[in-house]
Amino acid sequence: MNKVTYPRLFFRLFYRLILNTRWIGAKPVCKSFGSKNNQCLNVIQQIYVINLDRQVERWNQTQQELQKIYSGSRTILSKMTKHFSAIDARHNIDFSNRLDLQICYSLADQLYVEPNLLLGTEEIISNRPVEMTRQEIAVALSHIAVWKLIALSDYQYTLVLEDDVYFRSDFVQILDKSWEELTSSYESPDTFDLLYLSYKEAKTKVIKHKVSDFLFRPIRGLWWLSGYVLSKKGAKKLLRLLPIRGPVDIWLNHQFEKLDVYATHKSIIDQRLDCRSDNSYSILPVLAKVGLLTQEKPLLFKTRTLPEPVFAFGKQGTGLTSLAMALSMLGYRCCSDIRELPESEHDNLFSNKKSRVFDAYVNIGSLFSQRCIELAKLYRRAKFIITVDNEEEFFELNQKFVSEKESRVRYPFDQEDDFYLIYMLLRQLTTNILVLPVHRKDKWELLCEFLECEYPTSQYPVIEDQVQRHLSIKNTRNKQSIFQQIIKMKFDSSPWIVPQRKKWHGIPLSEVNGDTISKKNMITVSEKFQKFDSSLCMLLDDTFPDNLAIFSPCNFAITNDNIARLTMCKKYTKVREYTSASICSCKSYLRGRFSVVIRPTNVPGLVTGVFLHRNSPRQEIDIEFLGKDTTKVLTNVYYNPGDEGSNFEYGYRGTPIFIDLGFDASKDFHRYSIEWFPTSIHWLVDGHLIHKRVNWDPTPIPHLPMQFYVNLWYPRSEELAGKLLNRSLPAISEIKSIDIQYDKAQDYSEKMDIRLVFRAGKIS
Repeated sequence: MNKVTYPRLFFRLFYRLILNTRWIGAKPVCKSFGSKNNQCLNVIQQIYVINLDRQVERWNQTQQELQKIYSGSRTILSKMTKHFSAIDARHNIDFSNRLDLQICYSLADQLYVEPNLLLGTEEIISNRPVEMTRQEIAVALSHIAVWKLIALSDYQYTLVLEDDVYFRSDFVQILDKSWEELTSSYESPDTFDLLYLSYKEAKTKVIKHKVSDFLFRPIRGLWWLSGYVLSKKGAKKLLRLLPIRGPVDIWLNHQFEKLDVYATHKSIIDQRLDCRSDNSYSILPVLAKVGLLTQEKPLLFKTRTLPEPVFAFGKQGTGLTSLAMALSMLGYRCCSDIRELPESEHDNLFSNKKSRVFDAYVNIGSLFSQRCIELAKLYRRAKFIITVDNEEEFFELNQKFVSEKESRVRYPFDQEDDFYLIYMLLRQLTTNILVLPVHRKDKWELLCEFLECEYPTSQYPVIEDQVQRHLSIKNTRNKQSIFQQIIKMKFDSSPWIVPQRKKWHGIPLSEVNGDTISKKNMITVSEKFQKFDSSLCMLLDDTFPDNLAIFSPCNFAITNDNIARLTMCKKYTKVREYTSASICSCKSYLRGRFSVVIRPTNVPGLVTGVFLHRNSPRQEIDIEFLGKDTTKVLTNVYYNPGDEGSNFEYGYRGTPIFIDLGFDASKDFHRYSIEWFPTSIHWLVDGHLIHKRVNWDPTPIPHLPMQFYVNLWYPRSEELAGKLLNRSLPAISEIKSIDIQYDKAQDYSEKMDIRLVFRAGKIS
């Protein structure tokens, strides 16, 4: 789930104005702090701020915050502060052999901190596995590293801050009162282990013991870890209690009974509202699956002004395909890895027309060499990127170019594929050139600075370079369907969806080896429902926010004539009023043919789904039957950019198209198939092609492994499927067989996302 929020400029300015008026006049003095030379041990003598090196603005904001308060010895708190370089989730983090962190935890760990009455303590629910996000891993490892520094330091008490906090106006008063109570009755230092100054109470009742008007002892129920005082003794205790299991704030709640923990009666350090939050929470997808998230708002990509157009070139193997994906993640509509542009796009580009489809072009053969120079003259503000193996050679070339300005390279030259000469020619026309080395550790840093945009929340993609493909000479628009009536519905709006245009038909690419389904290299697996094969498919016991039913293995059955039944019925559960069934492949597949022989229900209000799906990033290829009209079939594609694990989950409509079948699908069984190739997607009914999409028609072709699903669900939208009448229930969709044909080289059974693995239901 990608829950990034960022307030508008006016709000940020007004908010900062309010913060600056907390203390007018003399700086407040907090007696709980002492200088490093202070002989009194019962004071806070150092401060650590956990801050990413690339987020200089946050470090400066925190420094300004600390400059507003004096210690008891009249030392500005910023002078007691040390910067800790936080571990960056965007870099490769090797946590496979770490003994201090377990990245897998369970829903039960979350429910311990914040119980939910709807879920109760059912073992099947609470034992659901959860895998920490990279952001959560980086946060946990950063806190562990700070604890180690505190345990080895000469100071008895240390304030630990994350870099997105501010002190409330009553910070000094409450901390001093609390500190006096904690330390006045003790003659020796280390009176406690941990003191929470910043926290958010769980929505359910927090279990705590009141100590005084200013302090309480938490038993469980505190979120956040953005501001706390840790004693040297407490740091050593925490290190002995390792490994951390799951997010650090959840894990700490489980350790409260083993620690001497206090909290101020209210949070006196809060998180700033004017800082962009780029954390990603691993628990949210699981809460959605168990039915707790019911009103999830559609996540739409916020478009922003980016410098364009962007042109990128380089030799094969220098990361061009990865760069194209990175530009897409930044919000560019990026065309890449082809020999020539479609004629209309080529004409619009060289005519400098706004009607061109793309704003970034990577590894386009027809734009290189002399045409590249033409583009530099035509687009004075264009950005040019050259990917290279060896950064030093280009730096040497650049120095030579600068020192010998009288030496001008002229065109034409003999070697048209010489990237060094192209670079020198471009330097004569523009300074908007970036040399991007393939082995650079933090490519985001170079790229985002060059394009003047913010870091994305995900890692820089690492994708094998694709060869430049030729445009197909075949007419992909004619004879693509035996069914004539095709109705395009309203599409999502995003950089990865081309707006509907009459003259745009995508980028049809020529077929090469691996683009077709050949029996020679393919494996076929089938489920004929003579018995349920748990090695091929599993029954889900989950749901999703837009589904008003919850899936249960009990709603699946196999008849005596080997027909599987998915049944929707009205049955009250703790999270939903209806139950249904869903089958999911145990493995994830990268392309192939996916078929099901099915007779969908015709009950209005319900949807029978046959589809491929994945999260992080979300990609999907759909066949859906709407109960209100089973004479039509809905085909759809959701596309989000990124590599495995990227937190892109945008879109809620996708790119839906209705196709008139010419028969009622609910009256009999028919075979419905999705053929997923690197360059196109085919939808078939009984072996006949009914619809085809090529690259950028209107989305790129999904490029990451997905699981195959067949389900019966109840959408919230009556506009989509109609209104459900309870007297129409139970509703049944019947399946005769499921067939999956895939390349044996693309077996992703060992790479499945742990968040999608649930307990398979038993068939009696």
